[in-house]
Amino acid sequence: MNPFKSRRLPLSVLCAWWLLGLEACTHDIHVTPVPSAASTATIDQTLRVEVPLLELQGADRMPGISLLEWPAADLRGAIVEYANQRGTFLAAGDDAQSTLTLAVKGWLWVRSRETYQYTVHLESDLGPTGKPPVKSYVVQNERAGSRVRWITASDQDPIAAAVQAALDDLFAQIEADAALYGKR
Repeated sequence: MNPFKSRRLPLSVLCAWWLLGLEACTHDIHVTPVPSAASTATIDQTLRVEVPLLELQGADRMPGISLLEWPAADLRGAIVEYANQRGTFLAAGDDAQSTLTLAVKGWLWVRSRETYQYTVHLESDLGPTGKPPVKSYVVQNERAGSRVRWITASDQDPIAAAVQAALDDLFAQIEADAALYGKR
């Protein structure tokens, strides 16, 4: 009997077990930001939120981040809920009949230094639904994470904090421009 052949089966079983374990360790991110302040200006319009892009980039600007899943639908839902809680607009959602559309392109960059650094970068266009945007906004926020990414919370907590701060900045800028959109 060939000694190498007898080791193939256990090695292949070990590799399959390891790969299944990796998939089970995927960090599924879900953020639920809550406004840190109430609206400073109410815009007398309804808002439709779109997230046409959410890019995840790991070390050295490589596409994807190993073992991390964060769908654009989650960010869109978080922005809608945030907008409704903050009260900047009469209502926010995905209604095609809304008078304004906020299109948000998002990027999450994860870099590893001594600790993992999570940067949320949002580029947003706001304007009448079906027409060119009135104004564009860019916000970015960075949070430090742990030294290792070994549980979902080690990714989710700093991402959630960065999203919260970025949305606070974004909505403060929008509220400063409320006269452009129909301030009440």
